[in-house]
Amino acid sequence: MTTKTTFIAATLAGSLTAALGMVASAAAGPVAEQPGMDKCYGIALAGQNDCAAGAGTTCAGTAKVNYDGKAWKYVAKGTCEAIKTPKGMGHLKAM
Repeated sequence: MTTKTTFIAATLAGSLTAALGMVASAAAGPVAEQPGMDKCYGIALAGQNDCAAGAGTTCAGTAKVNYDGKAWKYVAKGTCEAIKTPKGMGHLKAM
């Protein structure tokens, strides 16, 4: 590769990295409001929460552990407290 093509390749790679970073940060917000659904805390698997994942996380998809009591996932209204996990039942308020 010539110096010019190396420079162009590096510039394109940097631009792609920046664009992917912006997309990832935009996706880290809360999932849109879901009518007819409840926010159920303590049932989400790591990386599959809809939001509210506690310190060190930015929101949707950022829970670090399974069944975190601070992370929630949308479920059908009225079903949250009947969902059983290895760490207990789902709950409607953060723990």
